[in-house]
Amino acid sequence: MPGPDTRIIELRVAGLAGTSGETLLDAVSTVDVAGDGIGRVVRPADRLRRPAPGPVVPALGRSIPRTLEGYLWSRMTSGGAAKATWALLFPFSLANVAFWMLPPVHRARWLGGLCRGLLRVAAVLLTMLLIGQVAVTALDLFATQCLAPDSGCLPWVPSGLRSSPARLAIGVAILFVVVFVLHRISSASWRVQAPQPRIRRGAPLQLLADPEAPGMSATHTVAALACVALLLLGGPLHVPDDVPRLIGWICVLGLVVAVIVGAAVGSDPGRVARRTLMTFAAAAVVYAAVLAAPLPARGGLRGTDGTVEGLGAALLAVTILFALALVPMALLARSTWKTRPKRLRPWLGGWAAAPVVALAGLLGGGFGAGLGIAVRRLLGTGGLQLPDTYELITVLWGAGLVLIAVLVVAGYAIAVPLRRRRRGIPALVELVQLDAKQEKAAARAWARSAWERRHLHQLVMIVAIGLGVAGLALLVVRFGFDLRPAWFTPVSAVGVFALGGFAAGLLRVVYTAARSPERNRHLGALADLVSFWPRAAHPTVPPCYALKVVPELTERVKEHLAEPGTRVVLSGQNLGSLLTTLTAARLSAELTAEERDRVGLLTAGSPLQWGYQRAFPAVLPQDSLATLFGDLDGRWRALCRGTDIFGGGVTTWRHNVSGRHLIGDGYLPEGRSGPLEATPEESGVLVLGGDHWLPDPLRGPDGRRRWAPGLLKHTDYLADAEWDKALAMAAGLGRPSGRSRLLGEQGALFSDLPRPR
Repeated sequence: MPGPDTRIIELRVAGLAGTSGETLLDAVSTVDVAGDGIGRVVRPADRLRRPAPGPVVPALGRSIPRTLEGYLWSRMTSGGAAKATWALLFPFSLANVAFWMLPPVHRARWLGGLCRGLLRVAAVLLTMLLIGQVAVTALDLFATQCLAPDSGCLPWVPSGLRSSPARLAIGVAILFVVVFVLHRISSASWRVQAPQPRIRRGAPLQLLADPEAPGMSATHTVAALACVALLLLGGPLHVPDDVPRLIGWICVLGLVVAVIVGAAVGSDPGRVARRTLMTFAAAAVVYAAVLAAPLPARGGLRGTDGTVEGLGAALLAVTILFALALVPMALLARSTWKTRPKRLRPWLGGWAAAPVVALAGLLGGGFGAGLGIAVRRLLGTGGLQLPDTYELITVLWGAGLVLIAVLVVAGYAIAVPLRRRRRGIPALVELVQLDAKQEKAAARAWARSAWERRHLHQLVMIVAIGLGVAGLALLVVRFGFDLRPAWFTPVSAVGVFALGGFAAGLLRVVYTAARSPERNRHLGALADLVSFWPRAAHPTVPPCYALKVVPELTERVKEHLAEPGTRVVLSGQNLGSLLTTLTAARLSAELTAEERDRVGLLTAGSPLQWGYQRAFPAVLPQDSLATLFGDLDGRWRALCRGTDIFGGGVTTWRHNVSGRHLIGDGYLPEGRSGPLEATPEESGVLVLGGDHWLPDPLRGPDGRRRWAPGLLKHTDYLADAEWDKALAMAAGLGRPSGRSRLLGEQGALFSDLPRPR
């Protein structure tokens, strides 16, 4: 029973970008009470801008005081011109995310090392491919062709800048700036306002900063500079005739080989060696630029085709090797999840990292080609020529656009309506919804959200695998048989339109986000998803905000627990639920038993089970989540809506309905999994284990609290009265009013029901 000094500290954590303090705390205004301006802790404010207490929590027949706090971290991923440009690094971020998607392997650790090494090599080649395409645009398209005398391109440019040394200097300077910016991004990190405890590597539910990040940053910087020097020397496939060029060509190729070997091994050569290599690479670019002068008065720069083709072919080969090496790794890890239901097993049986790497290469190559196409259109001169290899890229993306259109139509216009017509109104919807008039609208939303959670990742994987196979086939047709089918022209035209629009649209979004951060919601949401993971395979990605948020949340909770009567509940929606889960796991490992009994966890609209647990099986294993549920002794509560596309069940699965009973499997307070049973409460809420299934739409307004009409789906979980009830349970001060218990011996009553897989 709560004593007279009992109070609840609800520490809410923001989800995706664009969440303000007022929205997070459901308050008219807020004021900062802690933090460093980047990670902010806010509370509701009164008219004098002073921290105000939050609304009381009804629990066990009395009102418990509540202090409401919120942690805002959106300034780490959005706001300002620098953060807006992070969207251009999305291909790099995908390669980094693929590292965390690798399945766990306890046997044959050398196989895991091989996959990680190939992934780091693919990341280096991706950097070189993108920089090579930017170099083609800057050195060939702009400096060599557009600024050539009598080209008719940009007539307002003075003749002094059209000389060969000036043109070459402009192109090289642009590339030096790009490489410098990428290097600075890879060196950026967040300052944590909390002590960093020593955590055992490989501990479950923990994110660790990769100690090889400085070495990776230098590796990718050297690789980018070597790619520029190689282009100036005629490309990797052309052996120079004169001795100075030959010496430079051999040295640059040796530098590329050393970089790839270093990336595969993954070792840090040390600060002095890093600076020496970067200095040597920069000197190689200057040396190659001197040898490249004078630039041709007409035509393009020699070596552009060979550079783009060589890097693209190397990236394709490494991606195929990675995909093949990942097969036995996934098979060895299968024993850890083969007894689970299919909906809890990793995507593609643990092989999903391979299509993600292929998608990163496709997006990187597509953006580089799209950038060249967009720049050529902006220059407004039809005589400018791009490498012939770009035709294959445009054909590939034209075919990909057609494939995406077919899959979208087949999924949303055919599969979802057929599923809804076949199933009608599911029994679970009838059990949750109190108003029969709302059942049809709810059933439509349930059908679409369930279909997306189950199949959307499969559509993405099909597109990635299909484009990868199509790219390999195009290379064989074009270079193996030297054929150019007639259908190349129309498909290439579609690809030109798609890539040009893609690059121009992305640059416009970046410009708009830099000028108006409040219009940055979609761009910030993209950055939030990929910036969640520490640098492990590619350093040129935004710094990981989780490495700052989790330690600071942990320290804040410990400060509140210093008062004996205080109970702290970590609550979060969307990605905030992942941050609170990781924080709860760290607290569970560091707190005493008495302190741990005063900590609870509340998640809402969480993608933890259907998304992150399946995509990252080594980081979020089911056994560790069950252990966390047991450590919290059932004080992990999850608000779920069947209409929520992004969220879903968190602690339970295998749901089935018999009469007025909902049964399923889920985590138990003992730290294991087992069958559960629940019946609806008066409000229509179904509390099964740790999951609270909410009706959507809400019941009519009662005049005592805020209300929201219509289907809420992924929004406004705070409008539901169940939030406060779940909060009290997470604080250890409440229990469901309906029946939610273990099946135990009564499980025999439902033994004849079908068990969904």
